[in-house]
Amino acid sequence: MYQAELLRGQTILITGGGTGLGRSMALRFAELGANLFLAARREEPLRNTAEEIRRRGGAAAWATCDVRDFAAVDAMVEKAQKEFGRVDVLVNNAAGNFISPTERLSPNGFAAVVGIVLAGSFHCTLALGRRWIENKQPGTILNIVTTYAWTGSAFVVPSACAKAGVLALTRSLAAEWGRHQIRLNAIAPGPFPTEGAWSRLIPSKDYEERHRNRIPLGRFGRHEELADLAVYLVSPQSGYVTGECVTIDGGQWLRQGGQFSDLLELPPEVWEEMEKTRRAAKR
Repeated sequence: MYQAELLRGQTILITGGGTGLGRSMALRFAELGANLFLAARREEPLRNTAEEIRRRGGAAAWATCDVRDFAAVDAMVEKAQKEFGRVDVLVNNAAGNFISPTERLSPNGFAAVVGIVLAGSFHCTLALGRRWIENKQPGTILNIVTTYAWTGSAFVVPSACAKAGVLALTRSLAAEWGRHQIRLNAIAPGPFPTEGAWSRLIPSKDYEERHRNRIPLGRFGRHEELADLAVYLVSPQSGYVTGECVTIDGGQWLRQGGQFSDLLELPPEVWEEMEKTRRAAKR
């Protein structure tokens, strides 16, 4: 689909780059010639993904980082620049989410999701944006949001609030920073199975099947489909696209605004069991 060295010479920084969709995007970017710098909180997935990129002949480095901490983000960006000389593209992919009736949420649970998704995206954007503007360097930012950023959705209120904020950030800075030749775009994925998100957001096999059946195209997304869309939006070929959000969800949101609203059907005892599972996973 793309020229073999389409991204040659570019350095791409991906948050949440060790697992899930972040890993899939990283591998695809590297396949097309980009240098990858991966950031996340857990060391092992970062190391494994970086090693996989190197085994395939690419260049990769990584740093652990909690994107909620601006000082840690600033130090991570500095390390990326020292490793590769410069950073050309930022992909704000780090996220946190879980399903819960809102009345069961704690303020800390809400703050954790908003801190990772919204504050984390802002921190990374600010740390790189300041450097690009100071050095008169063009830059590209790709934010990973979701379709319920504009529809809202029951049972994922912290994520919906945070993703809506990231979408507003995307469009606001596309207007403000265009004069600096900095582009910002977003992708709104529908359901793409990943080990981490699936275990927190899909409560049962029965729900998974019903979830799939409500997608007009009748299936979940494949990682390579999202990765190729991301390639286009960070590549020079999309140089006149900014402030845009591209949906890739098989038509789901057109049929089902608010992806998790049908969880109204779950009985209280299922919520109790899910909450116990989530608490056990934190230990």
